[in-house]
Amino acid sequence: MNIVLYEPEIPANTGNIARLCVVSGCKLHLIRPLGFFLDDKRVRRAGLDYWDQLDLQIHDHWQGFLDTTKPTTMYFVETGSAKLYTDVSYTPHDFLVFGSETKGIRPEVLKDYVDNHITLPMLNPRSLNLSNTVAITLYEAWRQNDFVAW
Repeated sequence: MNIVLYEPEIPANTGNIARLCVVSGCKLHLIRPLGFFLDDKRVRRAGLDYWDQLDLQIHDHWQGFLDTTKPTTMYFVETGSAKLYTDVSYTPHDFLVFGSETKGIRPEVLKDYVDNHITLPMLNPRSLNLSNTVAITLYEAWRQNDFVAW
């Protein structure tokens, strides 16, 4: 499974997600620009001592990510999508794409994948913390695959 953070802004979220990727066996893709430096102490602190075990790939832009990874199935987790994250049948080679904390994913990126937008149910129209959203979505995908190693 692949976790993709599109232009993440908050270092602690990325650190938490990096740690989540290590413990679940996922690859983490970061798409620039990043709102921090990877050697930022807040990123490192949140990721603890997991960084040397992380399968990490950094991409300079969206097109570079597409050209390098050639993803076949991507799900874009966005607030307000019509399809729930539980309505999807995940496979080990999928890419879960999450937008930046304040801007989400740019509309010009989303427009090419209208059938692959998913969301988490919320009573309040505000969104969850990014690292919580990644964890919830990833664990549903992993559960569907019987928690086997990716």
